[in-house]
Amino acid sequence: MGTTEFLTWAKPESIKGQTIMVGLFIMAASFYAGTLFANNPPLLQDFSNSSPSHNFSLGSSRFTNRVALTYRRTPLIIPQSGMYVCPLNCNEYIPCHDPTYIKQLLPTLDASRKEELERHCPPPEKRLFCLVPPPMDYKIPIRWPVSRDYVWRSNVNHTHLAEVKGGQNWVHEKDDLWWFPGGGTHFKHGASEYIERLGNMTTNETGDLRSAGVFQVLDVGCGVASFGAYLLQLGIQTMSFAPKDGHENQIQFALERGIGTMIAAISTKQLPYPTSSFEMVHCSRCRVDWHENDGILLREVDRLLRPNGYFVYSAPPAYRQDKDFPIIWDKLVNITTAMCWKLIAKKVQTAIWVKPGDQSCVQQNAEKNLVKICDATDISKPSWYTPLRNCVTFSEQTNVNKLPPPPERMSVYSESLSKSGINQEQFAADTLFWQNQVQKYWMLMNVTQTEIRNVMDMNAHLGGFAASLRTYPVWVMNVVPSTIDNTLSAIYNRGLLGAFHDWCESFSTYPRTYDLLHANFLLSHYKNRGNGCQLEDIMLEMDRILRPQGYVIIRDEESITTRVKALAPKFLWDVSSYQLEDKQKKPEIVLICRKKFWAIV
Repeated sequence: MGTTEFLTWAKPESIKGQTIMVGLFIMAASFYAGTLFANNPPLLQDFSNSSPSHNFSLGSSRFTNRVALTYRRTPLIIPQSGMYVCPLNCNEYIPCHDPTYIKQLLPTLDASRKEELERHCPPPEKRLFCLVPPPMDYKIPIRWPVSRDYVWRSNVNHTHLAEVKGGQNWVHEKDDLWWFPGGGTHFKHGASEYIERLGNMTTNETGDLRSAGVFQVLDVGCGVASFGAYLLQLGIQTMSFAPKDGHENQIQFALERGIGTMIAAISTKQLPYPTSSFEMVHCSRCRVDWHENDGILLREVDRLLRPNGYFVYSAPPAYRQDKDFPIIWDKLVNITTAMCWKLIAKKVQTAIWVKPGDQSCVQQNAEKNLVKICDATDISKPSWYTPLRNCVTFSEQTNVNKLPPPPERMSVYSESLSKSGINQEQFAADTLFWQNQVQKYWMLMNVTQTEIRNVMDMNAHLGGFAASLRTYPVWVMNVVPSTIDNTLSAIYNRGLLGAFHDWCESFSTYPRTYDLLHANFLLSHYKNRGNGCQLEDIMLEMDRILRPQGYVIIRDEESITTRVKALAPKFLWDVSSYQLEDKQKKPEIVLICRKKFWAIV
């Protein structure tokens, strides 16, 4: 297991002049106070005599947690001294995107299809089982909306993107900050100008993307997600994703900015989103070979697009006549024509296709053997580790093209919910319940609305929690476990975003990316799932993806909440217990946990 050292509280003056020291410091107040450019307190400061505004005690000033590289073992035992803390060089550990583990798998992966960029989760015994530390000089993130344009350099201390993409205005260094001017490879003069151009192209110069019926967008290979960030000005929600590849830490930059993103790759498996969920799929130099493998990746785009949805393609084959770009373009035209997509615009280095609103053309092309229609399957099943299908999927959701615009869309009841035994009355009652609970949560946490930006509902069910946050300055990742009924389609039909996931595995995100996690009867769902899915495993993943001083709200069976309260101090969480009412007006225990701000020094 290696050498371990006890971690104790120390005051700033006690470490002056020292060059090497291992310590665990609890930061009980935010680095961010006042305006963006206010003076920051020292990195290490003893706030034990201060009076914090929240309702959580500071806890003991001495800690027995040890720094050691430890792996998960069976049986799972947490030392009395508390969870081990991973060494500092593990501060960006992502279990299912770990380069060391993926390197071992390379001989078994299809490199021609970039399979190495997909999720590859190690077995439990090869997972680190220790708290992931923040990097040196980590600061509480800058708050939204300033964070759209500025983040602390020390929180994502990687220079590669600024070096290779600075000329395209992805990101620039500015003193202790990273500055994001809003540019991209195909819109170096700013995303706003590019978005306006797309609106003109989709409406024949008569309107913007909203008037073209675009309210939910999937951004493929999103970079630092400036496209999605500037779509927010139009009230358009964007699910942005990119792989963990040579564009170093692009998703980490995006999440630090407070923009909805996740790590993902379109390669050999379906993306973890429901069928017919987006009005637009966007690719701006997204480094995806859409023309390869008989167009199987474009079939996945077709699955995800709603009827009359757009595919935006800004890449060299759309405008260059050198090299093999004309050949690639011809292949794209053949593939899209077979799927009955119509090319509606091609100018200024961008091509836009629209998916047909009915299925008659596709059926005719299938009879001519130009395209294959997928065998009838239950599309309500979650898209989770599902192999790509080289055929066109017909959606059972005949009303998806009739969805109203936001905010009316938030109240849409999907008929697919009836298959899960949920009627319209229950749907409406769920919405009202969470509106009431969200107000109580914010009161109990005693935070202002601007203190929380990145939110995840780990067991989203109908999306009522996220819908109740519509007027708050937050974005919500609605996660529907792959082991329960697919309600994610209904969540998307409400104008919300999310993904399928199995909490027996790590989520595809960087450490320290969420301010608030909401777990409503999630832990009891996994209590009998076996090795790798235990309560301690999920709490460790919560801690990994939670920002320092972030919150976890847990509602569950009494046996579960009792265990969480006992374990929380070992994870360096403060925990408070409250009694609220459940949907049946019966008393229910609600835990509000807060992750301490600690650092290895």
